[in-house]
Amino acid sequence: MCILTGAPIGVSPGLYLASVEASGEIALCKTGFPEDVYSAVLSQDVHEGQPLLNVKFSNCNGKRKVQYESSEPADFKVDEDGMVYAVRSFPLSSEHAKFLIYAQDKETQEKWQVAVKLSLKPTLPEDSVKESPEIEEIVFPRQATKHNGHLQRQKRDWVIPPINLPENSRGPFPQELVRIRSDRDKNLSLRYSVTGPGADQPPTGIFIINPISGQLSVTKPLDRELIARFHLRAHAVDINGNQVENPIDIVINVIDMNDNRPEFLHQVWNGTVPEGSKPGTYVMTVTAIDADDPNALNGMLRYRILSQAPSTPSPNMFTINNETGDIITVAAGLDREKVQQYTLIIQATDMEGNPTYGLSNTATAVITVTDVNDNPPEFTAMTFYGEVPENRVDVIVANLTVTDKDQPHTPAWNAAYRISGGDPTGRFAIQTDPNSNDGLVTVVKPIDFETNRMFVLTVAAENQVPLAKGIQHPPQSTATVSVTVIDVNENPYFAPNPKIIRQEEGLHAGTMLTTFTAQDPDRYMQQNIRYTKLSDPANWLKIDPVNGQITTIAVLDRESPNVKNNIYNATFLASDNGIPPMSGTGTLQIYLLDINDNAPQVLPQEAETCETPDPNSINITALDYDIDPNAGPFAFDLPLSPVTIKRNWTITRLNGDFAQLNLKIKFLEAGIYEVPIIITDSGNPPKSNISILRVKVCQCDSNGDCTDVDRIVGAGLGTGAIIAILLCIIILLILVLMFVVWMKRRDKERQAKQLLIDPEDDVRDNILKYDEEGGGEEDQDYDLSQLQQPDTVEPDAIKPVGIRRLDERPIHAEPQYPVRSAAPHPGDIGDFINEGLKAADNDPTAPPYDSLLVFDYEGSGSTAGSLSSLNSSSSGGEQDYDYLNDWGPRFKKLADMYGGGDD
Repeated sequence: MCILTGAPIGVSPGLYLASVEASGEIALCKTGFPEDVYSAVLSQDVHEGQPLLNVKFSNCNGKRKVQYESSEPADFKVDEDGMVYAVRSFPLSSEHAKFLIYAQDKETQEKWQVAVKLSLKPTLPEDSVKESPEIEEIVFPRQATKHNGHLQRQKRDWVIPPINLPENSRGPFPQELVRIRSDRDKNLSLRYSVTGPGADQPPTGIFIINPISGQLSVTKPLDRELIARFHLRAHAVDINGNQVENPIDIVINVIDMNDNRPEFLHQVWNGTVPEGSKPGTYVMTVTAIDADDPNALNGMLRYRILSQAPSTPSPNMFTINNETGDIITVAAGLDREKVQQYTLIIQATDMEGNPTYGLSNTATAVITVTDVNDNPPEFTAMTFYGEVPENRVDVIVANLTVTDKDQPHTPAWNAAYRISGGDPTGRFAIQTDPNSNDGLVTVVKPIDFETNRMFVLTVAAENQVPLAKGIQHPPQSTATVSVTVIDVNENPYFAPNPKIIRQEEGLHAGTMLTTFTAQDPDRYMQQNIRYTKLSDPANWLKIDPVNGQITTIAVLDRESPNVKNNIYNATFLASDNGIPPMSGTGTLQIYLLDINDNAPQVLPQEAETCETPDPNSINITALDYDIDPNAGPFAFDLPLSPVTIKRNWTITRLNGDFAQLNLKIKFLEAGIYEVPIIITDSGNPPKSNISILRVKVCQCDSNGDCTDVDRIVGAGLGTGAIIAILLCIIILLILVLMFVVWMKRRDKERQAKQLLIDPEDDVRDNILKYDEEGGGEEDQDYDLSQLQQPDTVEPDAIKPVGIRRLDERPIHAEPQYPVRSAAPHPGDIGDFINEGLKAADNDPTAPPYDSLLVFDYEGSGSTAGSLSSLNSSSSGGEQDYDYLNDWGPRFKKLADMYGGGDD
């Protein structure tokens, strides 16, 4: 047996404002649904999650496990217990009034179905609020007692009428409510009192009781919204204060009056709805509250729309659920491009919306129509034009403009451009300007004017999001772009670059190597190309400026330091005469083939060995700047001359690159020997060379190591270091010698200057003056040491240099005279005299008799002897004075005096 029961619909928790009626019949137990159609009556529209009704599947044997399913899963769902719920909110209409519920056995897959019909219960305007039932009389029985073994009912102690007190009563106060009485007041004198909130507890003084008569009164109007119920306790005591009755509870209900208007939670409500929405689309919910009793008519609210602004395209674009406050669309035609916002005035009225007795309040609902992509972008022109210089990239060629009626700067307005034709190689791209929504056609790959002079592109404009359903792109969403390519002067280029040629080294100057020319990509420009040399590290080449022929101007040498890995690189420049002139570079790589132009040399060039034959081996190899086959294997030999080479040494070839030099004799004295070695390479023809190997022969210990000092010097210092030391020593000796010569020359100059000093200061003049008359040598005693060392008498620091005698006439500038040695020994007196003579002869200012003063000498018996032959008694008249003519112009007068004959 299956029972269909109703469930609460559209009410708050704990409230039942709507009912569901269901009908069914009792039948014999059979598996499945007992009825084909179930009906349920609803008092309002369907809301999401609302329980509608409950179905139970008749499972006679209790072993079947069934699964429920709805024919409208988007609107209704069925739980495992058979409860049917609403999946979404929607107004109940004919299309939602009927649906099927399926039950399927999970094991056998057997399936049953039942139909469900929903309908709305009509609202009766004459419904009124049901009065609350009368409060029953409160009876406080005494404690039960047994009589004759049976439980006897106790007589009631107090009889209290129910207390229902309406709020906002106008009085007069105190207002009597009820009388509290005990049946014991017949025998006893009782006193009555009440306790509790409203009496002796806050708020105190609202209720008072007459202690004698038990009359309970209220002292002021009550407010149900503050306190809806008072719970008091009544007490009865005797005059001694003894309790004669158990306290009883008194409940005072404050009856609600419609004294509060509905209040919206917000004065302004904001909602959105997409443009183009269908009727019945949920928009938003507005909510108002009423402080009055929600279970009474005073607190039951109803909503309605008072006005809509603007009223296009229809004055009734929206409707509101009068109970829930849900706003939905009721008309089509929402278009954001025409009306972006609607303003609704919503009214909430209590007393279930009764306009006569109900209290009302209003709020504003602002509904914004949101944009959907219902307007495609359209080009402002069917053809756009642009131009671009060839070989330029990242250049904006054209600016594409579109219009879109959708909301700016939204995905429905932002345009996305694509090239649908005319660019098979992908040389163009279109970027979107985020501010203006324009399409910027940009060149992303270089374009060659000689290949393509013009491009015609087909472009399409779309939005970032697809168009709304049912809207197609118009022809204005496609346009063409005509791009003209501008010819510019391009750089000449060498082909191939680099150019590689093979050439043997040793090629003589003036040989034409190759022609290295460049091509001009500007086929439509008449231009000439000139060639110049940019880089030629060894200065081997030159290029003809007109035809690009490259000729050698020096011998090509593979062993040059400018050749790397047998390749010599030279760079050339090709320049055209365009406007502006353009140029390009090319590299010529000459792969130099080796020829046998370098003779081998011994390596190392210095070695050492012992004086004895054992051990005395020296391993050597050959150094050849050529490469194979002009290098090794090498042949090693000793020359025939001098004969001591082959007599003292022997050479043995170990392999094609190494040989061993050994001492042939039993003993060779320690020293340095130069051993010439003949080395021949394997070139065709071969090339030979005699290289000198400097061998240091030294004394060795048992291990074959040199022990003499020479080895230490040789090992510590190389040949270059020894040569440097020798050069330093030679330079030092030269400096010392130059200093000695300079000092000697300075001494001679000093001696010459002593001949011209003041006669009063000259010790030699003090010995004898030339104009003095007196006795001979016998009467004078002279110090001859003054003649040997005249400088010791008066140092240069005391006597001024260059002081002349009084009888001299200064005609020319004072000459420089040779300086004699500072301290000549007595044996140099002859040199001193000769030097003085030369100084006097070279002095044109000195009189001819000046030298006589120097050599004149008085006295006899002098150890120095006579210095002059003028007073010599041995000369006599036969003396030949013609030699005075050879002494210079200063002695010419003496020659005339003495050489003129007897006269």
